Amino acid sequence: MPKVTIVTPVYNSAEFLGETIESVLGQSFSDWEMVAVDDCSSDGSVELVKRYSEKDSRVRLIQLERNSGAAVARNIAIEEAKGRYIAFLDSDDLWLPKKLERHISFIEEADAALSYTAYERITEAGERTGVVVTPPESLAYDDLLKSNRIGCLTAVYDTQKIGKVTMPLIRKRQDYGLWLKILRDSGPAIGLCEALSLYRERDGSISSNKVEMVKYHWSLFRDIEGLSRVKSAYYLLCNIWNKVLRG
Repeated sequence: MPKVTIVTPVYNSAEFLGETIESVLGQSFSDWEMVAVDDCSSDGSVELVKRYSEKDSRVRLIQLERNSGAAVARNIAIEEAKGRYIAFLDSDDLWLPKKLERHISFIEEADAALSYTAYERITEAGERTGVVVTPPESLAYDDLLKSNRIGCLTAVYDTQKIGKVTMPLIRKRQDYGLWLKILRDSGPAIGLCEALSLYRERDGSISSNKVEMVKYHWSLFRDIEGLSRVKSAYYLLCNIWNKVLRG
């Protein structure tokens, strides 16, 4: 059994997906599987993953029969995971070569259920910007409600500690919902303040639509976390303020 399962939802990602998979194949830590779940792509993404899986059996492809969204795709990958540790890497982001080696060693030493690292922003064309997003060394549930400081491409959780935890079935912010679910029940997450991943900033992406993100934050706090209107408004304002401060 692999030690780490890498969860990668795929939807019309052929432009960047090869580079993403190559960044996993280039890891200094080799005890992993990559579960790529295709959400009915129409651009050649499936054929690309198949070519990699034929060359390396650690790359696994699952194809959905109907378009279901990233939360469903990620949850299916989590359900199919064979590894103790669940890691996340979207189909346009990249890992630096020692990401898994450094991070798995760190999470074991920290004895944490959930861990994360810093990451560097890159342009849509893949140019490194030198802009590093560095999270705090630890995050409790209340801290995370004020701002999602955990980059999805950096997160790893330990199924031996908390079992397989899936994402809420919402269109956006499902990763944020997963971190909150874990921290609500298992104590603080621990951060490695070293940039080991590269986050691709794309124009027109889901995460770039700020108005829509506000709506989904509200829905997450009210419908998923069950917070009162007052608390939801407070934490929404905290998120907006922290976003303005960090840019």
